[in-house]
Amino acid sequence: MSMLTPPGMGGKYRITGDVYPRMRRPHRRRRIVLASAAAVVVLGAAGWGTLQLVDVFSGGDDTRKTAAGKQADCKPSPSPAPAAKLPKPAQVTVNVYNATPRSGLAKATADELKKRGFTIGKVGNAPAAYDKKVAGSGLLLGAPAAAKGAFAVLGTQLAGTTTKVDARTTADVDLIIGTAFKALSPKATADKALLVLNKPKPVPGRC
Repeated sequence: MSMLTPPGMGGKYRITGDVYPRMRRPHRRRRIVLASAAAVVVLGAAGWGTLQLVDVFSGGDDTRKTAAGKQADCKPSPSPAPAAKLPKPAQVTVNVYNATPRSGLAKATADELKKRGFTIGKVGNAPAAYDKKVAGSGLLLGAPAAAKGAFAVLGTQLAGTTTKVDARTTADVDLIIGTAFKALSPKATADKALLVLNKPKPVPGRC
């Protein structure tokens, strides 16, 4: 009887031979492989997350490249556009009319404008169509051509004026003093406004 035969058993249950059953060792290799794969996945995920955080806080390379690309594509601003040729004060003939009940305003205003370089024409009371009917500080009245230069130059001397064109064909301009008039703008303020008026305006660059 073989040593593998349990006591009390025999016959067809008798085990013979010298072959013993093999006991397999635990699948250590499989566990090692799985553990290694899991470690790779964890490390990969951690690395990807780190890159994402760096990209968020640094703005991303694409943003920098895009900004750089836009800067490279921007065209430089051209030279300042030349200002429209405006007449000098001496080239503007001003007729000064008083449309207020206060006397002496026309002459005093005309004298001050003459000191500032303007050419003075007629001085007196306003025509009936405008007498005591100009509510603002003053009305500039002239031919349509005056709107392209003379109005702007004379307007630097008195704030709050309005403009109107008529059918005259001469280059002179009327300054009709209104009821809100107090005085001409200070000479320093008027000179600065005239300087800005003649200064070339820069043209913005295109991107």
